[in-house]
Amino acid sequence: MSDRPPVAPVTLRPIGIIRTPFTDTDGMPIQATAAVGVPGRIELDPGLVEGLIDLDGFSHLTLLYHLHRIAPPRLTVTPFLDDRPHGIFATRSPARPNPIGVSTVRLLAIAGATLEIEDVDMVDGTPLLDMKPFVPAFDHREAVRIGWYAGRLDRLPDVRADDRFKMR
Repeated sequence: MSDRPPVAPVTLRPIGIIRTPFTDTDGMPIQATAAVGVPGRIELDPGLVEGLIDLDGFSHLTLLYHLHRIAPPRLTVTPFLDDRPHGIFATRSPARPNPIGVSTVRLLAIAGATLEIEDVDMVDGTPLLDMKPFVPAFDHREAVRIGWYAGRLDRLPDVRADDRFKMR
């Protein structure tokens, strides 16, 4: 028996849908930095348009979204950039206990409830949970360690998703 107090369930509702050219996860870029120039758009819930005031002053957005087409969670995975297993929390792999994805995309334009974006690395129809303006002073850190990713990031532009995390 755990000594932790009970946690109330968390309920999230999508604030919109992310539209991309990717109809399937196979062959997608595995991170937004490998999807430079790939166009997409956000179809925001029209009731939330007021929340877009002043967002057009930002060049990038950090998107939090539901990985709705991912296989059940695993605690160890072999990620796309390596050939050996790692703990899920030491990876950016999608088969997570809470299937939440995060990507930083470029904001191109806002028209009503539609946001034109690029650098998308998610499948078409992905439910958007939240978005925040990207602010380098908040989001960038100097002198970081990147664990097992060290020496593998040179492959990032060419590695594409395969079916290892696909819903079966």
